[in-house]
Amino acid sequence: MRQIKAEFGKAMENGIYRVVGLENLPEQWQEDLRFLILAPDTASCIQVEAWRQRGLLNIAPVNAIGLEEGDVVACDCTRGKVNVLFRENDTHHSLFLTNRCNSYCLMCSQPPTRHDDGWLIDQAVDIVRHARTAPSVVGISGGEPLLAAAGLKRVLAAIEHYWPGTHVEVLTNGRLLHDPLVSAVLFDRIPANVRWLVPLYGHADFLHDFVVQSPGAFDETLDGLLALQSMRQPIQLRIVLIEPVIEVLDELCRFIGQNLPFVHCVALMACEPTGFALANRDLCDLDLIDAAPMLERASRILDRYLVPHVFMNAPLCALPTRLWSRATRSISDWKNIYADECASCLVKDRCCGLFAWHEKNWKPTKLKPIEEIIA
Repeated sequence: MRQIKAEFGKAMENGIYRVVGLENLPEQWQEDLRFLILAPDTASCIQVEAWRQRGLLNIAPVNAIGLEEGDVVACDCTRGKVNVLFRENDTHHSLFLTNRCNSYCLMCSQPPTRHDDGWLIDQAVDIVRHARTAPSVVGISGGEPLLAAAGLKRVLAAIEHYWPGTHVEVLTNGRLLHDPLVSAVLFDRIPANVRWLVPLYGHADFLHDFVVQSPGAFDETLDGLLALQSMRQPIQLRIVLIEPVIEVLDELCRFIGQNLPFVHCVALMACEPTGFALANRDLCDLDLIDAAPMLERASRILDRYLVPHVFMNAPLCALPTRLWSRATRSISDWKNIYADECASCLVKDRCCGLFAWHEKNWKPTKLKPIEEIIA
């Protein structure tokens, strides 16, 4: 999330706003939305105040370097800042529904909390309402979104109403779908354009349950996957590449091919070096070059079972050349950087790069720019 320092007008209230240029307000104004008008000088502020005096009370001026027209922001007037929640020209868009979770994964990048954060549902709906243009894809994440099943359904309904052509990807551990009441809430009407991203870390209960630090999670996850399949919902399985998972990766991929052939895709993901991963570095800090033989075997096993798969969060120099065609640019824009070593790399334009916090924590391997491409 981008935080930007801002100067607001005196009548400013906290909340969700769409950012708009002064000259474009007339064509965008709607009574049921709120607008933050870019006003970098005194004349602009006077114009905005004149409109407010005429009854346009859902507008307010802002002076902030870094805001762009079309941004959807949350304003914090007390601290003099805005949080950019949606930016039109980003490649990746997401809505955050809760920080609560029923798993405590060893490598969780968003450590869960227990406090009531139901206001995030209202915020997500407001983001959808205020966006000027609909993204082609939006992710929904947490925490665990299924803990707010009714709220998730409300957000999906808002997306379908305001962004009917948008594809939705819900990142969930899937465990609560074993509960018929939760499934009934979500699937009394089958949602359109939704794909479910569900992690699986082992081919046996003691393996998966250890990684997610929750007894019984493996069985619940499989029940959830079968519930999604019964509703003909598309599924992407996610495998985060940490030491306990790499040790059983062959068996896990065979298990998927033999028992879960209905999944649409498997994503093998390098670990994000933040959150709980820092506390469990001995298990999570994995050099992908050292793991290359296991990754190549996993890819061949999934190919054998005709299971589509991709590699995410892994720069190309950390993968065997044979796997480059399956690597995807997966790191969210606001988290994404490239190191100095990447400047001379011939494949930088198609490489996912690094998480911003790799610099102070750890990298997926020792970076080595690709200076020759062997056909």
